Amino acid sequence: MTGLAALFGAVIGALLGLVGGGGGILAVPALVYGLGFPVSAAVPASLVVIGLTSAVAVAPRVRREVNWRLAAIVGAAGIPTALLGGVVNHRLDQDVLLVVFAAIMILAAVRMLRGTDETGGVCDLPDGGVAWRRCLPRAMATGLLVGFLTGLLGVGGGFLLVPALIIALGLRTPIAVATSLVIMVINSAAGLVPHLASGGLAAGMDWPVIAVFALAAFVVSLPAGRLARRVPAAVLRRGFAVLVLLVAAGVTTRSLTTLIA
Repeated sequence: MTGLAALFGAVIGALLGLVGGGGGILAVPALVYGLGFPVSAAVPASLVVIGLTSAVAVAPRVRREVNWRLAAIVGAAGIPTALLGGVVNHRLDQDVLLVVFAAIMILAAVRMLRGTDETGGVCDLPDGGVAWRRCLPRAMATGLLVGFLTGLLGVGGGFLLVPALIIALGLRTPIAVATSLVIMVINSAAGLVPHLASGGLAAGMDWPVIAVFALAAFVVSLPAGRLARRVPAAVLRRGFAVLVLLVAAGVTTRSLTTLIA
């Protein structure tokens, strides 16, 4: 079990380091189908791992690549909806939740395969400031949506955040990746609150396995972050999208089989 946890954690850490997101969207299926966690435990466990690993992965980028003002705005906007998503999570059937999860995975993967055009300059001003009049509504909307998905599905939201920060807010890719990691830390912490309040962190949580999972993610995320600067973003994005589609197909098949049976 710990060997599998280390393997899955390494994959999650690599994704967070390489593309600034996507770890959470695979963490829940890994915990459920690979390690045998119930969904009710996999979601908060994923939030713990993704939140901590994002904090580690952003370390090499803190000084030059994080837009702290936008991270604060988007992260703060997502706090109330992350709380709401956590509450909704407790009211949905686990198999229905996994079908919703798979649908989000497919949408994200298709969007990545279509490509992400780097526009730059819409929000990220040359002097390091932010054009708030144009960007504040977009930043708030992005934070609200990603926050809800974080609380509901146990994902950090990086697979949505990075494209949103580039397309909707006009950040350049290195800034978007680093800023998304900070936002994911905020969203993951907020998404954990309903699970703490309901005792979800005590039910079905195998903490030694989670610790191995998290440690492997930490260890791999830092070198992956350095490697990301040498690999074309398009190659990383497309490879990750194909992986997400394959996992989504497996999750959909197993969940629908259970619902129909």
